[in-house]
Amino acid sequence: MKPDKSGNIWVKFVGIFSRYTSMIHHYYQHIGSRKIRKTWWRKLLILLIVLGTIISLWVFLYLRSQALEKRKETLANMCDERARMLQDQFNVSMNHVQAMSILISTFHHAKNHSAIDQETFAKYTERTAFERPLTSGVAYAVRVLHSEREQFEKQQGWTIKKMTPVSKDKYNPAELEPSPIQPEYAPVIFAQDTVAHVISLDMLTGKEDRENVLRARALGKGVLTAPLDLIKSNRLGVILTFAVYNRDLPCNATPEERIRATDGYLGGVFDIRSLVEKLLQQLASKQTIYVNVFDTTNISNPISMYGTEVLDTGLQHVSPLSFGDPSRKHEMRCRFKQKPPWQVLAISISIGIFVITLLVGHIIHATVNRIAKVEDDFHEMSELKKHAEDADLAKSQFLATVSHEIRTPMNGVLGMLDMLMDTVLDVTQQDYVRTAQASGKALVSLINAVLDQAKIESGKLELEAVRFELRTILDDVLSLFAGKSQEKGIELAAYVSEKVSETLVGDPGRFRQIITNLMGNSIKFTEKGHIFVTVHLFEEVMESIDVETESSSKHTLSGLPVAHRNRSREGFRPVVGPSESITLIVSVEDTGVGIPLDAQPRIFTPFMQVGPSISRIHGGTGIGLSISKCLVNLMNGEIWFNSIPKIGSTFSFTAVFSNPKEQQINGHIKSKSLFYNMLAIVVDPKPIRAEVSKYHIQRLGMHVKIVPSLTGMLSLLTKSQTVHLVLVEEEVWDQDLSNSLVFVYKLRNLDLKIPPKLFLLTNSIGGSRQSNGVTSPPVITKPLRVSMLAGSLQRTMGGNKDNARNGEIPKLSLSKLLIGRKILVVDDNIVNLRVAAGALKKYGAEVVCADSGRKAISLLEPPHSFDACFMDIQMPEMDGFEATQKIREMERTINSHISNWHVPILAMTADVIQATHEECSKYGMDGYVSKPFEANQLYQEVSRFFL
Repeated sequence: MKPDKSGNIWVKFVGIFSRYTSMIHHYYQHIGSRKIRKTWWRKLLILLIVLGTIISLWVFLYLRSQALEKRKETLANMCDERARMLQDQFNVSMNHVQAMSILISTFHHAKNHSAIDQETFAKYTERTAFERPLTSGVAYAVRVLHSEREQFEKQQGWTIKKMTPVSKDKYNPAELEPSPIQPEYAPVIFAQDTVAHVISLDMLTGKEDRENVLRARALGKGVLTAPLDLIKSNRLGVILTFAVYNRDLPCNATPEERIRATDGYLGGVFDIRSLVEKLLQQLASKQTIYVNVFDTTNISNPISMYGTEVLDTGLQHVSPLSFGDPSRKHEMRCRFKQKPPWQVLAISISIGIFVITLLVGHIIHATVNRIAKVEDDFHEMSELKKHAEDADLAKSQFLATVSHEIRTPMNGVLGMLDMLMDTVLDVTQQDYVRTAQASGKALVSLINAVLDQAKIESGKLELEAVRFELRTILDDVLSLFAGKSQEKGIELAAYVSEKVSETLVGDPGRFRQIITNLMGNSIKFTEKGHIFVTVHLFEEVMESIDVETESSSKHTLSGLPVAHRNRSREGFRPVVGPSESITLIVSVEDTGVGIPLDAQPRIFTPFMQVGPSISRIHGGTGIGLSISKCLVNLMNGEIWFNSIPKIGSTFSFTAVFSNPKEQQINGHIKSKSLFYNMLAIVVDPKPIRAEVSKYHIQRLGMHVKIVPSLTGMLSLLTKSQTVHLVLVEEEVWDQDLSNSLVFVYKLRNLDLKIPPKLFLLTNSIGGSRQSNGVTSPPVITKPLRVSMLAGSLQRTMGGNKDNARNGEIPKLSLSKLLIGRKILVVDDNIVNLRVAAGALKKYGAEVVCADSGRKAISLLEPPHSFDACFMDIQMPEMDGFEATQKIREMERTINSHISNWHVPILAMTADVIQATHEECSKYGMDGYVSKPFEANQLYQEVSRFFL
């Protein structure tokens, strides 16, 4: 199969165009001024059009030549096909004529009495005519010597006649002249019916026939006459002649031997016109060419055997013909009947290339103008970008300065207020101080939120990767909102699946911030019902966990309907983290006012409130959810929500954490707990709330059972197992006080070795109550947390309050960690020095103050007696980073002689944008505390070095 040449043309054109456009780009990049570029562009465009015109003309000529070659090839194939068919059929006829010569030699001359007569010969040749498709007839002439003529004519009954060409209409064998006297004769004795008129004619009296007969007997091969007019028909034809011998001759027999052995001559008559027309009829569907057959033995004067003179149509193909006689040459000449058609394809493509060239020129011209405009716009945008970057840098510097300048005095205000609370104040003064503290903390929270948003926008917010206890963080957040929930009388609870590890690796501060933001919104907009925080493995939620908030109000924490979280999770796909990572799904569910449908699409937009009335009633800046969404994204998670107006909202998010290589298990802590292996009974008819209570009690190492009513509780107490604690939900207790009193009475009168302790679980703040003179059981106020639950149980049961609670070191033990510790505080602000020194002295530490980095270096030059150092970052002359670097250099020098000399240095900074944890670690610091700080912050940060 031949390759597509037109496709190659397109490839060449594309290559040329690509090189040309590259040249244009090169000129554009390297030419200087705009005026020079325009001049060059004009010249290049003119060159492009000229080049395109040349290419289009070349393509036209090329395609025209290709079409002409294809036309020549088609003509050659058609002509060769016809020549081959004519030659093949002629050879078949010639072979059969030769076979008949052998048949006559055998059955006519080799027999004493001939087995062949005219009738037999005519019938045979007529019946075998199909084997000679191109012959018009076959005739046999016998060789007769002059001495044998008279006897031969008597035997045949007719006279040997001379061959005289006459027209078909005037032909009459009786009128032909006798053959003249000559040494020998070749009269026809047998003939096919189609040529029976040649019987008795002497073949040696015709010029072409005589030459043919003499050459045939001398050569021993079939020979052809030149084209001649056939007797009677006067149509042009040829005669094929074979000699018939009376014996078999060797291949190298001489002409004389062949002449002596000759008995006669067998001739086949070929009507060229009829046989060629018969052949062409077989190709009737392909008659798109003229065919001429010539005898070209005399090349200077070829004889036309078939065909007519035709107009010159531009192309001619000559196919040679071989009819078995090497002395005669024949050929077939072919021409198309129609002149070559218009080269539509070549014209179309060439015009198309020319049009494309014009279009490309137009496009390039427009592109150049566009590039010039874009270049101007680019320079303008570059200037604007530079101004924007300068403005962003100024904004960051402004925020850093504002952060430092606001936090530094706020640190003094809050620190002094905290120290003031340690003095003797009356009730009114204490209220004033608490109000001032709350206002200051609110201002600090607002500053933190704005700075977080600025960090997020500048891309400087990074997450830590430290070990932390998830359940402890949730307990701390519950404690933060406990007072507000108790004031409103709403249920506040948290639940963590037991499949979630005790210890994770991540950023606990940012995780706490997300939970705080979501719970803060829930507390703000919820007046009744509950707020419920759940944490599960994502795979666990997908498999439908036990504690699941369903749409039915019977299966919620407070019994009120909620916006189910599953409806907002459709189509969500978690991010697949490393193999050692886990994905948590955290949900914060509330029964608040819900979010209006029109406000839901913009709920995560910074500084966007649901409505102006919400801002007036509940306050807030509207950036908490925006910050939470960004933090969730940094944790490779996603946040979503489902909210139904007047029903409530459920916010859920996922976060990816790592499992520490050595997982800390609280089992050893539970085993040392005062309540380890005790049995507690929770009386609560609501399954979700009962499961939450069970979860917190089990964290103390106790076994827990749930019963829905007090009646069921009494039946459980009659069994042999020992029940140590009974915790009754306030709703059950207040539902029927008389029944509750009867329960207390029966409980006291049961004959038990160890009577169970009875507690009341309530959402409201208050102590023991009396009803009908009977004091109600001790009250445990929700929300439940391990530390609060353990403390309440210990107070009632008289246990040791110094025991470990939830794996934490008691406050009394912690406070002793700093007793006798010598701590250096470095800050150029006298107020901050007083606040930090006063906070640390509360825990028994010995505090030394320095107001510059140089003094800190002199005091901390090894060897020294300091156990830790708090270093301010921004100080005149030498900042905290530089001072820390010099201190670490001194330690490395002395460590070459005395090993492991390292004093913990903790940064105190009001710039929370620049001074990140990573930045402090880079300069050799061991941690940092952001201003304004509280006493417990300083203590918690430094005490970890003394555990």
